[in-house]
Amino acid sequence: MDFRFSDEQQLLQDNLRGFLAKHYGFEARRAALMSATGRGPAIWRRLTRDLGLLGAGLPEAVGGIGGGPVETMIVLEELGAALVVEPYLETGVIGAGLLLRAGGDVAAAMLPRLIDGEAILAFAGAEPALRDSFGVPATHAVCEGGRWRLRGHKCMVSAAPWASHWLVSARTDESGEAVSLFLVDAQTPGVSMQWVQRIDGRRAAELRFDDAVLPQTALLGAAGAALPSLQQAGDEAVAAICAEALGVLRRLLADTLDYSRERRQFGQPIASFQALQHRMVDMHLHLEMARSATLLATLSLDKPPRARAMAASAAKVTVGRACRFIGQNAVQLHGAMGMSEELALGSYFKRATAIEQEFGSVDHHLARHARLERAARA
Repeated sequence: MDFRFSDEQQLLQDNLRGFLAKHYGFEARRAALMSATGRGPAIWRRLTRDLGLLGAGLPEAVGGIGGGPVETMIVLEELGAALVVEPYLETGVIGAGLLLRAGGDVAAAMLPRLIDGEAILAFAGAEPALRDSFGVPATHAVCEGGRWRLRGHKCMVSAAPWASHWLVSARTDESGEAVSLFLVDAQTPGVSMQWVQRIDGRRAAELRFDDAVLPQTALLGAAGAALPSLQQAGDEAVAAICAEALGVLRRLLADTLDYSRERRQFGQPIASFQALQHRMVDMHLHLEMARSATLLATLSLDKPPRARAMAASAAKVTVGRACRFIGQNAVQLHGAMGMSEELALGSYFKRATAIEQEFGSVDHHLARHARLERAARA
């Protein structure tokens, strides 16, 4: 099978890589993180309106460029290599996917605003007692007098402080698995938000819904029918963050190789030491295995649910292990300066550490893959 990019895909990668190299250096990222908002609205406008990135993986019928999962993979890898903090994954992957599958007038009206960068979405699925953010939540919604009343607590909602709207999962029955999805305006009364800064510098938030009243139109799709779409969104999110990890790990390895050629001990570069050469070869092998697993997961997103989920979990396990091995070895080979604020490598290591746990740890996905494999054999 030919895994080379098409001419259009290669052009997308080259243009985005060149744009980020010119306009989003490490100091620009640091300035964005230290700003009041913790991000760069100006760069977001250029990524969305000038480059049209949010339409890269969306069909032409909704205003996208007619791309698919491979285009999304290309974009996420380059964003990861530049360590971009903007909410592309939350808005352009999770949010757009959920809106597309939900359908309806509200989703149709929101998608053009999303592609233009005007609307920023954050998926509120994680809860303190919920291991799987895309599973059955404890948050509960009741329909009263033609409106929905929402009660519950969502934790560590990535990009929530920046969002214009939250996509909130909630049960719409008392005890079963009738899960619904709601589009909640960030200015809705009855919602409290406490933002936090994560280890990788990005912002997330705790959201509490205290009898928040939503209009009937806030419900996306049919009531109680959102769980399959949420599970698909979870696999798409895993494939996307694995693609981002490729960019992060690529930079960690490249910086380590460059440093090993410059750092001298005993009158020669440490890159000439055989033991360190073996270490860096192992880092390269982990990166290539992560790339293969990520590509398989990306190409499996249109397969039946079980095959799609198994490929996503296999990729997350492979990428999670690569994040730990490459990240820790990169820091170790740099010495104490590897974790300094002045060196970009420390920030890449923190992002790799966050990715290792995001959307499920290695242990979580190992157990999930084993459970799915047993079910396939039954």
